[in-house]
Amino acid sequence: MKGRKPEAPNVVPLREGAASAPAPEPYDDMSVDAAATWRELAPDLAMRGRLKPAYRPMFRVWCEAFSDVLKFTYDLHTMGDYFRTETRNGLQEKKRAAWGQRQDAIANMTRIGALFGLTPLDEARFGPDGQKDLLAMLKETLDG
Repeated sequence: MKGRKPEAPNVVPLREGAASAPAPEPYDDMSVDAAATWRELAPDLAMRGRLKPAYRPMFRVWCEAFSDVLKFTYDLHTMGDYFRTETRNGLQEKKRAAWGQRQDAIANMTRIGALFGLTPLDEARFGPDGQKDLLAMLKETLDG
């Protein structure tokens, strides 16, 4: 093909040294599941420049929240979602505490994960040129 080669808008050139930058190790006092999650996701986030030293404590919180989701989900599978108790109004079914704890952990994961682009929607928001301006994105969408 002669002439200038087309440029794909979704191709992001690696920053100098990004591919060779090692991912940081998880904190020593993290839970086993959280440390495993850190080891799995940290290399990709470090390569994208989203795991700078200032961001690591928040990523640690996300990893611990993911660990909590796993733990509480296991608890619900083994103990059941509900328990029955006799009250003055008769026999009632109530949710286990692990149910609410899991919901809180999922909410934390959702909020913090958005900061790192850990869902498809959040990843698209970062786009090929880093984080975009929300108003510019809305204008572009509305203009067609």
